[in-house]
Amino acid sequence: MANGRHSVVIGVLGLQGDFQEHLETLARLGVEGRNVRTPEQVSACDALILPGGESTTIGKLMLRFGVDQAIRDLHAAGKPIFGTCAGAILLSTTVVEGNVHNLGLLDATICRNAYGRQTDSFETDLDIPVLGDEPLRAVFIRAPRFEALGDHVEVLASVDGEPVLVRQGNVLAATFHPELTTDGRVHALLLS
Repeated sequence: MANGRHSVVIGVLGLQGDFQEHLETLARLGVEGRNVRTPEQVSACDALILPGGESTTIGKLMLRFGVDQAIRDLHAAGKPIFGTCAGAILLSTTVVEGNVHNLGLLDATICRNAYGRQTDSFETDLDIPVLGDEPLRAVFIRAPRFEALGDHVEVLASVDGEPVLVRQGNVLAATFHPELTTDGRVHALLLS
């Protein structure tokens, strides 16, 4: 607490994946980011980021360390949760292929590695009206694809008609990696 005010703490789930890049983005935005790995650390956060990585591995580690229930509790408390790539898979209610221990917090059906292998990774500019007029450079690496979205899921950005950034209540999910560019606007959206 500084001057009687609580400083905002954004947790980044550090069980596996590119959590360090998210922490660096938060630092550039002047926000305290914390690498979190235990239920107690998750519970102490004002918001949480689930990074890209290997969704099956992250899901198993969440279950093993009891972090999955802490994330559900954070969601139930109305705190913002943002998932990128594997994080979007973990947040979705249904995963088309693979044995993933997902959280089911986003009313979506998602398909892992839908754009192909590592060599099929790509970058493109996205128009995201909630972020302003300037396009956002998006990096897609073995990206998942939303196959279906529930009625209450808002599409914030698409590529060729496919949703790539969505929001439902306090959950934000991207099938790309905003942490791999210097543009912090998607992270700032989480903070807002």
